[in-house]
Amino acid sequence: MGDSPVASPRVKKRVHLVFRSDLVQKPITWEMSKKFDIIFNVRRAKITEKTGESVLELEGEAATLDAAIAWLKSEGVHVDPVTHDALES
Repeated sequence: MGDSPVASPRVKKRVHLVFRSDLVQKPITWEMSKKFDIIFNVRRAKITEKTGESVLELEGEAATLDAAIAWLKSEGVHVDPVTHDALES
């Protein structure tokens, strides 16, 4: 029997995303979930023809979440961490 790899613990992060008008029609959240081994839960979203905002809870290995967030930024999405629970009200 060989050693099995030790999985890194999964963590959760909440992020606030703002999409520019040219990104509103793109399935960026779906693309992120296909590129990275993460689970996302939409906590809140507001999409119009000109802009989009969403609050997501992301779950996965810490390094994978960091890579997914970096990828979102590289695609032109503005990403801020959510540091309070006012979104639940």
